[in-house]
Amino acid sequence: MMPVKPDPANTLRWSHRILILGRTGSGKTTLARELAAAIDVPHIELDALYFGPTFSTVPLPVLRERTSAAIAGDRWVTDGNKAAVRDLVWPRADTVIWLDYPWRVSLWRLGKRAIWRTSVLKSEATNGEAKAGLIKKLLLGARGVLTALRSHRGQRRKYPKLFAEPQNQHLAIVHLRSPRATNRWLSHVLAAESQAVTRLPTTSMRLH
Repeated sequence: MMPVKPDPANTLRWSHRILILGRTGSGKTTLARELAAAIDVPHIELDALYFGPTFSTVPLPVLRERTSAAIAGDRWVTDGNKAAVRDLVWPRADTVIWLDYPWRVSLWRLGKRAIWRTSVLKSEATNGEAKAGLIKKLLLGARGVLTALRSHRGQRRKYPKLFAEPQNQHLAIVHLRSPRATNRWLSHVLAAESQAVTRLPTTSMRLH
């Protein structure tokens, strides 16, 4: 029997490996964490595989090894735009949720995140070394804002072209253009998931 292609706009029943894309500050990780918990599958955060303590980064071979191991499972939700592991993640994924929000949404969220992190870091900076670390982290936060602004137009040009490539035709795409649209979509698919579970026979529910 031929596998059913996912229809993630209406149901997640056939979506087993979900990739969430979007600019920095769009809320990819928050959505991925919430979605993974709701459908009871592992959440894989690509940034967590890449960044170490104090914003250090791992070498590319280590990132690729960690990513391959993390996505080896049959079901997961992952988030991240890492081009360095796209050739690993995209062929394994069957569903893409693209958070294509206006730049002002990402900028607002990044600004709030920066204010919160600054207050936390200031309270922890009790010596010279800690204060030096604070400055480094503030600079990295500013770089994140600039990266989000630069990637706004780039992603809108790049992703449709990538989705159209022959090797990516297996991907089912949900294109969400605002946080409100994302909330509506999430409520809709989770409600459909819940209804599907309640319709299962008692014996099937015990085996699930």
